[in-house]
Amino acid sequence: MKLYDFDGMFDEKLAEYIKKNSDKYRENEWEDIIPAMYARFGDTKIKSLGQSPNEYYASLSDEELIKCLRAHLKQGVPVSEFLCNAIEARNADELLIPLLSGTDDEVAYALNLLGESKAAVGEYMRLLTTSDDVDVRNTCVDNVKAFADDVKEQALAFYEKGVQREYMLEILSRCVIKDDKIFDLLIRAFRSDDENLPMHASYLAAYGDERALSYLLDKIDEEGISYIEYQELKYAIESLGGSYDKERDFSSDPYYQAIKAHSESQVNLFEQFGVKPED
Repeated sequence: MKLYDFDGMFDEKLAEYIKKNSDKYRENEWEDIIPAMYARFGDTKIKSLGQSPNEYYASLSDEELIKCLRAHLKQGVPVSEFLCNAIEARNADELLIPLLSGTDDEVAYALNLLGESKAAVGEYMRLLTTSDDVDVRNTCVDNVKAFADDVKEQALAFYEKGVQREYMLEILSRCVIKDDKIFDLLIRAFRSDDENLPMHASYLAAYGDERALSYLLDKIDEEGISYIEYQELKYAIESLGGSYDKERDFSSDPYYQAIKAHSESQVNLFEQFGVKPED
């Protein structure tokens, strides 16, 4: 299969255009113009090919598109948005899933192209527990959370074995079908790990079980919590239908001080131009 470096072709055309029109646009204007030019290039017929990039990829079968992607990655030929868009427009999940067992580049492209694919959940769970790449694990978690109920038992089993426990808690917190075992795990993690308090509070908020309110209210009332912890706890309480209105003093908290300083600088900037912040 012949590979076409459509991005390289576009870059050549773009360089010529910029050279001829460099004095017509400011830098921020080019930021809008270039993406629009790239999109138009996708529908521009290439003389040597007799087709536009979009027409070329539209003419390929699902199998040929995936073969083309793998060849681009193997040979180091840039993968254009036109190829990715063509793959995303097809029902090619089953063909993309094998790439999750391939090279790092193949895994990265497959993760992005598959997204929240139910067919890929099994592979996502495998990567989540075997990959050393944090970005890969984070993407897998994001893609699995939509199917939390489907992987609940598997996530519980991994948690009990001590495998990627935080990721398992994040997945379990998205389960729609409530389970006392999951609630107990989320509460236990919330109460026993002060270093990750905001994260565990967010899990309770996501899980949506009102029984967590008493634990959250007890914690937010403690004097030693930081401003970041206070904010996350307050959000979790309100998301579960509760409220916390007690006045707290965080004036000595570094994060609070940073936020306050930023807010004051913004107000000063508005005042310099005679504009009220609410305007």
